[in-house]
Amino acid sequence: MKIAIINGPNLNLLGKREPEVYGSQTFEDYFETLQKTYPNIELSYYQSNIEGELIGKIQEFGFTYDGIILNAGAYTHTSIGLGDAIKAVTTPVIEVHISNTYARESFRHQSYLSGNAKGVILGFGLKSYNLAIQSFL
Repeated sequence: MKIAIINGPNLNLLGKREPEVYGSQTFEDYFETLQKTYPNIELSYYQSNIEGELIGKIQEFGFTYDGIILNAGAYTHTSIGLGDAIKAVTTPVIEVHISNTYARESFRHQSYLSGNAKGVILGFGLKSYNLAIQSFL
């Protein structure tokens, strides 16, 4: 099984950025934990702050992988292009958020991704990624 994790803007700052919201662990450290937890799954990880690069990765993984876990960060609330990319590929996509976006600013309540995603997991911290992997098993 092959699963790609794609993270969007500012998620490269996990461990430094707003630890009260996002925790103090880097995603790279958490990714190592996921790899150890799921040794029989080929996990790939990609992060970019650039919307077009995220769309390119969805297209790249979207016909050959068994699943994509996407945390598009703020692009969730602004990017019709990412939503269209999810709709265009055959690989199922799980939308993930570390925080509960509905407990935050009202503009974060809108997602241009959810309608095209297989499912949405939010508010469980980094464990949201683990739950997304479980959904593919």
